[in-house]
Amino acid sequence: MISKLLISLLIGVVAGIIDVVPMIMQKLDKYACWSAFIHWTVLGVIISYVQMPMPGYLKGIVISVLTALPILIIVAKEDKKAIIPIMAMSVLLGAGAGYSSALFAN
Repeated sequence: MISKLLISLLIGVVAGIIDVVPMIMQKLDKYACWSAFIHWTVLGVIISYVQMPMPGYLKGIVISVLTALPILIIVAKEDKKAIIPIMAMSVLLGAGAGYSSALFAN
């Protein structure tokens, strides 16, 4: 049987790939792309292991939006237009990661 940690990492890697592909297509900085990928890989684990009294998709949204706030502060300094896509991806991918972790990692 595959361990919860491995499944959680896989969920995070998939979310990271989904987040980074549009960034690569826009030719964004490689450090920003790697940062986003690592962010989602770690979030896959965090979302899977945090216990909150709510459905998995909502837990994923809450955690991903909260962890995106420091990133938004840094990004907003240079590009205020990036706030909406970052928050949209946080909500969408957070919901997907939360739902997936509830389904496969528990």
